[in-house]
Order: sequence, then structure tokens, then C-alpha cells
Amino acid sequence: MERIQWVKNTMPASEDLNTCAMNVKESEGVREFHKSFPQYQETPLTELPRMAEHLGLGRLFIKDESYRFGLNAFKVLGGSYAIAKFIAKETGKQVSDLPYDILTSKELRDEFGQATFFTATDGNHGRGVAWAANKLGQKSVVFMPKGSTETRKQNIAAEGATVTIEEMNYDDCVRLATAESKKVDHGVVIQDTAWDGYEEIPTWIMQGYGTMALEATEQLEKAGVDVPTHVIVQAGVGSLAGAVTGYVVNRYKDAPVKPKIVVVEASAADCLYKGAKAGDGDLRIVGGDLQTIMAGLACGEPNTISWDILKNHVDVFVSAPDWVASLGMRMSAAPIKGDTSIISGESGAVPFGLVAAAMTMEEYKDLKEELGLTKDSKVLCFSTEGDTDPTRYQEIVWQGKF
Repeated sequence: MERIQWVKNTMPASEDLNTCAMNVKESEGVREFHKSFPQYQETPLTELPRMAEHLGLGRLFIKDESYRFGLNAFKVLGGSYAIAKFIAKETGKQVSDLPYDILTSKELRDEFGQATFFTATDGNHGRGVAWAANKLGQKSVVFMPKGSTETRKQNIAAEGATVTIEEMNYDDCVRLATAESKKVDHGVVIQDTAWDGYEEIPTWIMQGYGTMALEATEQLEKAGVDVPTHVIVQAGVGSLAGAVTGYVVNRYKDAPVKPKIVVVEASAADCLYKGAKAGDGDLRIVGGDLQTIMAGLACGEPNTISWDILKNHVDVFVSAPDWVASLGMRMSAAPIKGDTSIISGESGAVPFGLVAAAMTMEEYKDLKEELGLTKDSKVLCFSTEGDTDPTRYQEIVWQGKF
């Protein structure tokens, strides 16, 4: 069985110019925007007390994004906010002036005109962009990488997008989306990664994810946890990980003991881990087909904005084989009797799978000790998607395939 690889962050600090984008006040404004949507409801923060006791932890919480806007994943938070910010900028307004009922009004569509939003996706981000564009009377074009499932493609098409599965990996689909956007009038790339010269929209997307992080920390406080001891979050290009890390750093900047932050990737696309292992602070790129069951994490080129946040604030970077995600999926679905079952998809379950492996497998005792995971730990994991491909979910959870 392929081993989990991990490395302690020893990279030199940068000027850390991007963490401020995820400040608490900004996230509160983003949440107000999302609350204007009739589909908005706070997603559950599920505590698993019996599982925590079984694993040897104090408390264990999983933020369950399978309930987000009826789309089974968190990604719509970023796409919807970025599209709104773009429309606000184009029309000389503030996002606070554009709640859902105004964004979707005929008057605003007449003022803004018709745009076509282009994106590349492994599934959830594209569906979120397509959903938001559709609700706002705009067009969307979505490119999916080789190996994407027909179910995820059809979910995007059902939101009114033009969507194709291409014979290329995710990062090449990003380049295709960028090129194609230049061929149409008012073509706009809404991509959850950043590169030199393309930073504003990815920053907006990351800020959109702040709603999820804000909800989770408020829910922790209601559960009697002022500061979690550990935050475990997954990464593809790193946008989500950077958003959560940036928010956590800002939220708990005055805490006497800061949470330890762990970022976990799919081993087939572990560009952040490779960068951390090199230790020099420079980006690393992973090429090839990036084949993993964690489709939402199959990204080999880091978001430059997020990388700057992560290398300044993450404690440990982890490269996880597929079995870690499948372990998290099965244990979430069938926890200790009395705990709440969570439907956590392939990309959603890997943080919890990592915690379970570290706490129960002797070969990862060193990781457990490095993180200081004990009976006093209060651990927050993010489950970023539900069964976005129900057939594949059932194959993994019911039949043990991965």
C-alpha cells in the first residue's frame, strides 16, 4: 500500500502580502452577499464525539458542504462571489449594492449586458460557475479534463452551460479556457487558480470561500470551542486551502495558542507538498494525467496567491494516496454508533481520512507526534463535497473499489 508522505514546513517567509485578503471583516461581507440568495442556508458542522473518543482525540468536527445551495459541494461560494464582483466592477457598483434580487433583475442585465464565463473544472467549480451564470442570465462554457465522469459533466450541463470533456489534464484545460475566452465578445475567465497577470478574480473566488470558514468558526464557538487546535484542509491548486488558512490566521491572530494547519493533497498531484519538501519557497509543478479518485484535487500547478499564504502559515504539508480518501469516505458514512453519518465524496473525505490514519496506524506515529494530536485536541476538518458522482461513491463505499 502506497504510503502517506508528509513534510514539516521549513520554507522561508515572504512578505505575506496576500493573507490580508482573507480578513474577518471581508469574510463577513461575503457571507452577507451569500445570505441574500434564497438558496442560502448554513451548512452543518457535524461533531463526531464517539469517533473522537475511538481515535483518541478530544473533539472532532467536520464541516459538511454536501448541503451547499443544493449543489453538493462548496465551490459555488467562490464562483458566485467572483461573478458578482466582476459585474459590480463593470457597472461601477459595490457587491453590497448587488444582492441576489438585484443581480438577477432585468434592469441589471440590461445595464451589464451579456457575458460568457469560461472555466476549467474537475466538476464542482464548473457546476458552481454554471449555476451562478444561469441564475444571473449569463452564459457559461466549461472544459473538463480527461477522465472526468459523465455524471459530473451532465450536472454542469443541467445548469445551462456548454460543457465538454477534453483529452488533456486540468491545467491544460485552464489554458484552453483562457484562450477560448479571448475569441468571444465579453468573454471572462472565472478560474479558481492564479498566475502572473491573473490574480484579481482568483482572489475574489478565495474570498467567496470565506463564507464556509466563517460559518465553521462561529459554529465551533457555539459548540464551546473558542480556538481549534488543528485545522485540516485539502488542496488542489490550493485556492481553498489558502482561503481557509488565511481566514484562520486572521481569525485567531490574537489567540495565545494558534491552530496547527495541515494541508493534504492527492499524491498524484502533490505540487504543494513537492514545493514544501524542496524547502526553498519556489513553486513546483506536477504534470501528466494526474489520475486519482480525488478528481477535485487533480491539479498540478499551484495558485500563486494561495501558495504565498500557505508557505507562510501552514505547519505540515501531506501527500495522500487514494486509500486515504476512501478510508475517510467509509468512516464518515459509517461512524461509531450514535454519531451522525456524513456523505463525503472522494475530494471531501481526505482530511478526515488523514486524521484517522494518523491516529490508528503505527507507521504514521511520527506524523501524529509532529502534529501533537492527543486526547486534548479539538480538530476541524472540511468535507468539501458529497456524492457528486453517486455511482463512483457507491463503488468506493459499498464495494471497496478505488
